[in-house]
Amino acid sequence: MSINEEIIQTGRRRRRRHSAQFKAEAVGACQQPGVSVAAVALARGLNANMLRNWVTKAERKNAPISIQPRVAAETQPALEEFIPVTLPASPATGVIRIDVRRKGRRVSIEWPASAAHDCALLLRELVK
Repeated sequence: MSINEEIIQTGRRRRRRHSAQFKAEAVGACQQPGVSVAAVALARGLNANMLRNWVTKAERKNAPISIQPRVAAETQPALEEFIPVTLPASPATGVIRIDVRRKGRRVSIEWPASAAHDCALLLRELVK
């Protein structure tokens, strides 16, 4: 059992109570751009519907959520920085092998991978 939750026994079910700080951190994580409520709930071991209710209640109160980032701002790369990467322009190497068996006959085709488009055109004509 963590510091953030308290388990209450009610019959056969166990009910957890979460601290206000735990709820605030979970809601704050949901309000970050590009983060899904389901992912945050899964990471914290919560039901996604319950977490969505916490988020809705926090939004209705219009209370700002301030969460300290876990990683210092200096160590995070700036989003505006773009580093281009050049890839070698080499043609595909290897061979495309096609084996077709039909009615006791077998046809094998080997085609250079660098001419894959031409191979696709040939197959399209053969299948017609």
